[in-house]
Amino acid sequence: MPFIPFKEIKYVLLDMDGTLLDRYFDDYFWEHLVPERYAEKHKITFGKAMEELFKRYKAHEGTLNWTDIDFWSKELDLDILALKEQIRHLIEVHPHVEDFLKMLKARRIKTFIVTNAHYKVLDMKLKKTDLGRYLTGSITSFEVGCPKEQIEFWQKAEQRFGFSKEKTMLVDDTLEVLKTAKKFGIKYLIFKARSNSKIEPLPTSEFTTIIDFGELIKKEKELSGKAVSPS
Repeated sequence: MPFIPFKEIKYVLLDMDGTLLDRYFDDYFWEHLVPERYAEKHKITFGKAMEELFKRYKAHEGTLNWTDIDFWSKELDLDILALKEQIRHLIEVHPHVEDFLKMLKARRIKTFIVTNAHYKVLDMKLKKTDLGRYLTGSITSFEVGCPKEQIEFWQKAEQRFGFSKEKTMLVDDTLEVLKTAKKFGIKYLIFKARSNSKIEPLPTSEFTTIIDFGELIKKEKELSGKAVSPS
């Protein structure tokens, strides 16, 4: 892993789904549970339901509608939040995430969730995982009015949190988001390659890549050790 000067980092921005939390919950929800309920409602096969839904999903990819559960509830005539609550037991935190957040808090590094997830889903997942106690704050694309794939998101996040781009690290599992953040000028960018624990990681050569947060913890400890060791 390339050198990351943790002593210079004062702000850490963290995506939620796929980065802090296992994306298996979301993938199972949209690819299995929703098609199943949609098929039951419309008396069609599961395969036909998947075909219809994936066309609808694709049409709204990269827009605010993509993760807007109120939009999908109306669009599909299903109570999306209630369905998510039914499988909330599947919400899991990725390995070493809590240890990483504890480390940041101990170092007094300001830590924020930056997510495209709907604020109702953010609230549900923070209650389930109790990760909120480690955070300085959070912001969703719905508050901002555009997704993280647009530069305006980062401009408004900067205004809200007051972070310095030169002293900020972002960890995200979506390459398009990291590319936008790079254009915006955030200095330290980390790609979380394993978003779904049931799927093989997808590394990239474009950004520093981690499989899990244990790698960042190890790197920080190594640097701290060097800093206090005799010369």
